[in-house]
This record gives sequence, structure tokens and C-alpha cells, in this order.
Amino acid sequence: MIHARLRERHEAVMPSWQSLYYEQPIALVRGEGRRVWDAEGHAYLDFFGGILTTMTGHAVPEVVEAIQEQAARMIHTSTLYLIEPAIELAERIAALAPIPDAKVFFTTSGTEANEAALLLACNARRSNQILALRNSYHGRSFATMGVTGNRGWSASSLSPFNVSYVHGGYRYRSPFRDLDDAAYISACVDDLRDLIDTATAGDVACLIAEPVQGVGGFAVPPDGLLGAMKQVCEEHGILFVTDEVQTGWGRTGEHFWGVQAHDTVPDILTFAKGIGNGLSLAGVVAHADLMDGVEANSISTFGGNPLAAAGGLANLRYLLEHDLQSNARKMGAHLRSGLADLVAGHAAVGDLRGKGLMIGVELVRPGGTEPDPTAASALLEACRRRGLLIGKGGLYGNVLRIAPPLSLRLEEADDGLAVLAEALDEIDGRRDAR
Repeated sequence: MIHARLRERHEAVMPSWQSLYYEQPIALVRGEGRRVWDAEGHAYLDFFGGILTTMTGHAVPEVVEAIQEQAARMIHTSTLYLIEPAIELAERIAALAPIPDAKVFFTTSGTEANEAALLLACNARRSNQILALRNSYHGRSFATMGVTGNRGWSASSLSPFNVSYVHGGYRYRSPFRDLDDAAYISACVDDLRDLIDTATAGDVACLIAEPVQGVGGFAVPPDGLLGAMKQVCEEHGILFVTDEVQTGWGRTGEHFWGVQAHDTVPDILTFAKGIGNGLSLAGVVAHADLMDGVEANSISTFGGNPLAAAGGLANLRYLLEHDLQSNARKMGAHLRSGLADLVAGHAAVGDLRGKGLMIGVELVRPGGTEPDPTAASALLEACRRRGLLIGKGGLYGNVLRIAPPLSLRLEEADDGLAVLAEALDEIDGRRDAR
């Protein structure tokens, strides 16, 4: 009854477009490691981590201690004052970023980080023309919604930008899907060249892209695609922004930043989610001359505040000291292998994809590629009933998103696979009954 009462109160004062998971939404009130508990005492294995945000795990002692110590001293000052934890964190991030001579500006969310990146690019190029990828998602604000190539997350056609959308990020439904990697990249690059020539005035500010499309259902382009696109951008003076809100900090396993799989150096990089492990912490990284090119005054009331910066610094230390990128690679390979065996006999699974601990399972109606969002919702419910929390996304809401904390252990991965096997069997059983 606790959840039912909370839902009534929620619906009375919060907007209807603020989505809730599950037919009977739950409130999570406690977490430890990779497990969480709801307000009615039910335990769950967390394979979504607050939308890829709980990166190192719930209630990590080293991170909790750092937050508590900072909270006892100073929670907030604003960027009008020097903030030592933020300076140290910026130093660490600048050293880890693939951009030379980098500077860091902190914000409170990935949306705001992408806003700042767009500001830098548009200011430098004196243009409001943007290139983005189809099926992309870059945030919920007016400007970032304007560069999002997914109609399910675009509430308005109005935008401060003139945006053109390029093929490439979502291979499963691409007209080039049957090409090999090299030919696919070539086709997408040709599309980019044609788009610049026909749909823009030439002076484009930037191309913004996710190395793995998160909200778009963990869609993974071939390695090298973004590097080939950046070469085209360089021919026209167009800046390249890599949106690492979901792919950063080693989650893909192969690399610390998702863009590194594409053998290129971005002009601007945005980050968020995992660095704060639940605290509101995000930011943008750029060459010093590009970052310093904004001539108007600016501050950030909450970006990089002492509490978030101290927690983020402790979280980053924990990530590096425990080599969680390697764990993401190993556990991701284990989950992918297990899932490949599970889905082999299920006609409802159209595509299994991902990198590291970013795994997408696209559900379709058997016999074709027609999206099946109903099956995805049913699987989400079936997993929750068995004590597993996963996510859902994709252009048509038909993709399961599996993204546990990077500290996932082998036995937990196997527990999750067992639940997913039962849930898939349940969905197949429902189809057979019809």
C-alpha cells in the first residue's frame, strides 16, 4: 500500500509526462553494492543503476565517507569562489580526457553539459547550424531536445538551431544495415557529405554524436565511423562533440571514453551520470582556446559545488584504483555471451548488441523486424517480479537496456541472466497461449 499511496500523491502534484516504470511504480529507499530495496521491503538486483548513474555501486564506503566529510564542512559556495575539490577533479578529468590542453566547466546534468557544448561550438563558429545523428538523445531542455533525433523525446519542432540528421548510429534499422563495416561507414560518410552540401548553408557549428546511443537503445555503430565523420567535418571547419554522458568512465570496457573506439580526437567532450554516482555532477571538456572563447560573463550556481565535487573525486578514485573499466569489459563479455545463448531460441529478439556494461536487447514481432514495445514492457515487469531491475528504451520503446554498476560481480551477472531467461520464457509462453 505504500507504493499505491505514493503514486496517488505523485500524480496529484507532478506532470503526467514525467514517466514512471511499471504498472505499479515502486520507490527505492536503500541500496548496497549492486542491490536495492523498495519502500515495501522487496530486494532487487540493480541492472540499470538509476539510468547508468550509479557507476561504482550503491553506498560505496569511500564515496559515502567523502560526501559526509564534505557535508559537515561546506555544502555550497557557487563558482564565484574557489572550490578546491572542483579544481582537483577538473585536473584529474583534464588529464584523462582525450583532448590536449583541456579545460573543464562543471554543470549539474548531461543536458546542461550538452547545452554548454553547443554554446561553445556555436560561439566559435558563429553559426546555429548543427549536425546530429538519427536516433540520438542529448537531453530534455529546449536546446538539447532540438538536436535529439528521436521523436519520442522531442516535444516540439521549435528549436534555436537549424539541425540536419545524419545516418549511422542505429545500424539495425538503417538502409545500409546489410553492408559490411567498411561499406557501412563509407555510405554514412557519403550521406554526411551530401547533407552538408544540400541541407546546410555551409558554416555548420558542430556535429554532436553519442559513441553508443543510450536512450536510443544502446545502438552501436561500427568502430571508426565517428572518426571518418570527423575527417569530413575538419574539411569544413566543423567542430566535433562527443556526448559521453552514458559511455564515459570505462563503461564500454574497451576504452575509457567511447569515442576512443573511433580513432579520433574530439573538439569537445561532455560527461555526466556516472562521475557523480548519484550526485548532480556533469560537465564539458574542450581545448583551452575553445573554452576560453566565450566572452560574456558566466557562473554556475550549482555546477561543481563542494559536495558534488568531493563525492565525484572519491568516486573517480575508486573507479581507477579498482580498475572497474577492466571489470566492465569482463562482465560485459560474460553477460553478452550468456544472453546470446538465451536469445538464440527466442524469435522475439531481433538484435542483441552493446559494449561492456551497455547491452541492448531489441524485441520484435516474430517473423520480421516490426518493433514490439508491448513485449519489452512485459519483460520489464517480469524481471521486476523476479527481483531484477533493467531499463527500456529505443526509438520505438522496444529495447531492453541492461547497464549494471561497473563493480558487478560474476555471481550477480549469473543471477541476472537466470532471471532474464525465466522472463523470456514467460513472454514466449504468453504468445503461445494466444
